[in-house]
Amino acid sequence: MILHSTLAFRPDGLPLGILDVECWERDPATFGKKHQRHNTPFEDKESYKWPRALTATREAADRCPNTRIVTLADREADIFEFFQEAQQQHLDLLVRAKENRALDEDAGKLWPYMQSLAQAGEVKLEVPRQGRRRARTARMSLRFAEITFKPPAAKKHLSPIRMWTVWTKEIDAPADVEPLEWMLMTTVAVTDLEAALERVQWYARSWGIEVFHRILKSGCRIEDRQLGTADRLQACLAIDMVVAWRIHHLTCLGRTTPDVPCTVVFDQDQWKALVVFKTRKPPPDKPPTLAEMNRIVAQLGGFLGRKADGKPGTETLWRGLQRMDDIAATFSSTLAAYRAQPP
Repeated sequence: MILHSTLAFRPDGLPLGILDVECWERDPATFGKKHQRHNTPFEDKESYKWPRALTATREAADRCPNTRIVTLADREADIFEFFQEAQQQHLDLLVRAKENRALDEDAGKLWPYMQSLAQAGEVKLEVPRQGRRRARTARMSLRFAEITFKPPAAKKHLSPIRMWTVWTKEIDAPADVEPLEWMLMTTVAVTDLEAALERVQWYARSWGIEVFHRILKSGCRIEDRQLGTADRLQACLAIDMVVAWRIHHLTCLGRTTPDVPCTVVFDQDQWKALVVFKTRKPPPDKPPTLAEMNRIVAQLGGFLGRKADGKPGTETLWRGLQRMDDIAATFSSTLAAYRAQPP
């Protein structure tokens, strides 16, 4: 089963919720027939999932007329018809380029043309830790231009598309890592260095979708579910996706607004139950901060809280939340039974 999801994020990376989900199974009869893809109408291809997802984005944009909504996508979405569909619906895109596309007005190809431009400036980009690779600050060069792309040679019936392109590449990368390089195509105007930097920062936030899917796999362990039919698995997936969003949202809130009261996320019985469970004392009148509460929950999930451990992550929060539900239910029922006793 294949999952294609559309999530809404704020520019600072806070996940706001799930806009659209599509789940399907590939037909075994189509295996080994990749060479026939050029003769298949675009609407019948699997890649048509990208234009289909724009329906939910269009609805969100209509509900939020004062909010600019930009669809971020990786190289898989570098599809000419996808760009055209978004422009026809007046939706903004920012897509990482995969194809070395031909440019209009005999300007050659995309990569050589961008390489021929003078560097517009440099920017520092914070690269998070990934596996054994340490977090680092990358020094990036920036070039940008407004470009008209020709349609693919096999699709000359399509019209050229004009977009802005931002090319950023890491300078003096460590010897043991592959230098970062992003060729970004966007419908949002890029007229100066500040705007180019903003587009790069937008794309850097796209890691949030990877975090969400990692929570689904590692936290909710959706791939380990043993259910009898695809329908049952999809029903379970619907619940797990909401849970994964909640964990992701909680993790981000705890890092961006750590000092707010935990009651913005947790109810009274939840925070009081965990405080009593941890301290063996009656709960205080003032609730702990969100950062303090996240730490208590994560410790239930195995977070050790040592200096080098940093802040709680999604997996320990997921395990801790499962234990929290049982502790809170016990706390609530015990308190209710105590109050029901005659004086």
